Amino acid sequence: MSRDTPYGELRRELATLTTEAFQPELSDIDQLPTLDIARIMNGQDATVAAAVADRLPYIAAAIDATAERMARGGRLVYAGAGTAGRLGVLDASECPPTFNTRPGQVVGLIAGGPDAMLSAVEGAEDSAELAAEDLDALGVGAADTVVGISASGRTPYAVGAVGHARARGALTIGLSCNADSALAAAAEHGIEVVVGPELLTGSTRLKAGTAQKLVLNMISTITMIRLGKTYGNLMVDVRSSNEKLRARARRIVALATGAADQEIEAALAATDGEVKNAILTILGEVDAATAERLLTRHGGRLRAALRAALN
Repeated sequence: MSRDTPYGELRRELATLTTEAFQPELSDIDQLPTLDIARIMNGQDATVAAAVADRLPYIAAAIDATAERMARGGRLVYAGAGTAGRLGVLDASECPPTFNTRPGQVVGLIAGGPDAMLSAVEGAEDSAELAAEDLDALGVGAADTVVGISASGRTPYAVGAVGHARARGALTIGLSCNADSALAAAAEHGIEVVVGPELLTGSTRLKAGTAQKLVLNMISTITMIRLGKTYGNLMVDVRSSNEKLRARARRIVALATGAADQEIEAALAATDGEVKNAILTILGEVDAATAERLLTRHGGRLRAALRAALN
């Protein structure tokens, strides 16, 4: 929808979206005690997980397709405006410390660029052309996956990103919170998590934002599980970039191996703090150089490397 759309037409379109619906029963919410408001809000939030659960088959299919492309060296790119864009940037920014993803492997694009993380950038979300420019700057192509994120499912930046990426041969996913959305229609994998009206009419940072965060958690986390970046439910690719993460690394090695503290410290020292490698030296009874070779040979998958070490 362009910026010069007549106000009346835009108003009628918004009125058809469940995320914009008005709940008259909450029209006096500002007169209620704080605890009552909190209970109402918590009750509405409790419905979000069920709405996500209803779309799990679609989410799983999108994840499998994403993991297949990323296993061949592709990137995961999120694209959205406002809250949706910020959630994409947040999820992307958590992947390097959590899964030791390489620079640029998971990218978050927000309409208007970095400045839009903290304040609105006038007109940015209304530009499909801007989305195309941002994707072209990354050189998005057939190996990549682009996830358009929009609560309404009609934001031109998100819809434009998916359409442009699909034309470039990329895998496309459209995540929205309204049924029959333009975003889902534009994507190969449409995920429509219908959470209904918001506590504050049209404030889609609430239930819609929570739903989007839950789905993005699934997309990135399960994709990384499929890529072998975990060992069971342990983050064995965690990057030990600060003291808290170094302590977590030692604990992960302990949980995976049951080894004594002295052996864990020696293994981490020998492998330059690489958790996955340290576990392999202990469980596979190999030296650090051999652990590195085995992991490289098996695409970084610890279980496969461990089986090779023990055979």
